[in-house]
Amino acid sequence: MSRARLAAMASTLALVAALSGCGLGEPKSDMPPLPPSATAPVTYERDIHSWAQPQIARVKHVALDLVADFATRTLSGTATLDVTGEPGATEVILDVRNLEIRSVADENGRALAFALGPEDPIKGQALTVTVPAFEADKVQKIVVTYATRPDAAALQWLTPAQTAGGQQPFLFSQGQAILTRTWIPTQDSPGIRQTYSATLRVPEALTAVMSAEMLTPDGEDAADGLHSYRFRMTNPIPPYLIAVAVGDLAFASVGEGVGVWTEPGRLEAARAEFSEMRQLVDAAEALYGPYGWGRFDLLVLPPSFPFGGMENPRLTFATPTVIAGDKSLVSLVAHELAHSWSGNLVTNATWADFWLNEGFTTYFENRIMEAVYGRDRALMLQVLGWSELQAELAALPALDTRLHLDLEGRDPDEGMNSIAYEKGAAFLRTIERIVGRERFDAWMKGYFERNAFRPMNAATFLVDIRAHLVGPDNPALERELQLDTWVYQPGLPSNAVAPVSPALTAVDAAAEAFFADRGAASAIPWANWSTQERQQFLAWRPERLDAGRDWLTAQQLTDLESTLNLRAEGNAEVLYAWLQIAVAHRYQPAVPTLEQFLTSQGRRKFVLPLFTSLWAEEGWGRPIATRIYARARPGYHPVTTGSVDAVIGVPGAATGG
Repeated sequence: MSRARLAAMASTLALVAALSGCGLGEPKSDMPPLPPSATAPVTYERDIHSWAQPQIARVKHVALDLVADFATRTLSGTATLDVTGEPGATEVILDVRNLEIRSVADENGRALAFALGPEDPIKGQALTVTVPAFEADKVQKIVVTYATRPDAAALQWLTPAQTAGGQQPFLFSQGQAILTRTWIPTQDSPGIRQTYSATLRVPEALTAVMSAEMLTPDGEDAADGLHSYRFRMTNPIPPYLIAVAVGDLAFASVGEGVGVWTEPGRLEAARAEFSEMRQLVDAAEALYGPYGWGRFDLLVLPPSFPFGGMENPRLTFATPTVIAGDKSLVSLVAHELAHSWSGNLVTNATWADFWLNEGFTTYFENRIMEAVYGRDRALMLQVLGWSELQAELAALPALDTRLHLDLEGRDPDEGMNSIAYEKGAAFLRTIERIVGRERFDAWMKGYFERNAFRPMNAATFLVDIRAHLVGPDNPALERELQLDTWVYQPGLPSNAVAPVSPALTAVDAAAEAFFADRGAASAIPWANWSTQERQQFLAWRPERLDAGRDWLTAQQLTDLESTLNLRAEGNAEVLYAWLQIAVAHRYQPAVPTLEQFLTSQGRRKFVLPLFTSLWAEEGWGRPIATRIYARARPGYHPVTTGSVDAVIGVPGAATGG
């Protein structure tokens, strides 16, 4: 991006007033003031996925000063940590994984003794730093000089050929759940909230953005062909939300305080797709109170981004697979926006209670969609989510269908499934149905206000809802809600009610007629259906398949593909649903479409199930999976390859049967 374009972008960002400055030359923050809850004492619980001991010494602020070197695929420089500790304590324990620790010193440059503990395959290593004894309410600074490794799991370094523009390289991070420790030496636990600042020096042709206020939107000249960018996050956040991206980026405003970043060639498509972002923010604020992070911008990443979206404050990361051309997949934006309250504002204290982030957010997302797009669309989304939940309940061991999980000795990624999202949302919908929406909304808004910028676990959630919604003298309501059963028991309690969408009920009838009655694709009212109706149609399965795997004839598959023009389908959700049918039927004509889909994007939601389905088809599917994965794997993020490797192994290595 040219310097002239960056200068124009600065005015577009509407930061001129802020940059007029206050104090000693630093721009005035556009972040709202912190509520009293943010400074209230925190009780730290044991986090089995972190070496840190925050009850003894804890990181409060991280100041990064890093250089991005695309030739070596490393970030190198310093992380200066502000740490407080209990009086008399002389050790600070940090989380690191696959980092090159070069030195540790105090703020005056005096060396501090440090030691790296044994390597754990999930947690990495403990970096124990010896410091002078802490005094009450005194901050010590620890300066860690380090470099990342080229294979740091949080970072993906893309060649120009792996980007949309094809001219410049690209870097982005993905810290959730416990990958921030692969690029920042800090206490990498969601319950240890930290503010941060950063100075990043990047190649002059590139732009750096972060999940923070952009203090220098047009950058600053630096030596050796580099350009420098400075950032500031004044709200304390869990470390998995510290995020960075560097590339050939352009910006477009889509309303007051909202905008989109992406590679220049995709900017107009992104601007059009996400033109209603301001309406989503307004709807969210009307439901549960003011947005607490200043701006809400969206960064559309290259296709290798492993998730649909990541709720990094001020700068949500999003997959390009949601750009469908008709705004039909903007529920993802609503979801990431909702995280600004549930997750970013009130955060799961540990990954055992990931549902407190995702269940609340999935519920909240649906309420935003209802407010902006109507009840019918919201109900369709609920039904689709319910179907995902039923599949997950059937596939997982019973103990893994609880909301509060036992993840001892396990990667927290194992808890990131539809149980956390859809069972959590069904739980909240159940409470809403029983107590009434008005009463539920009053509690939910108060929940965010009371617990803002604080960690939350299942036990403290139950204390809050019993104190502020159920009440101490209402045993009948307590029995009707079945709160403990929802949180701590597997499966669905007896008060769970499946959502019903009249629109999707009609789709089910059409699916029955086509799939079960051997109908013709020309009878399907495809052109009149929304994306959600098309998803429902393609997700239909016979209740029993005892007579054999196939529920479609070869003629019907050909009819379906050609009549609905599925080879040219541009909506990723719809195409994914079709490809699952094709794989289940070993439909060879769809293999080129499948290969194109799997090699053109790396979203784990699509990639992992399709490779899993291929691998289940043994003699037919496994050779296809092996061939495609060998080609696709270099372009996937480690989050995706880590999951797919577990199914089919690494290309070139021996794999089990």
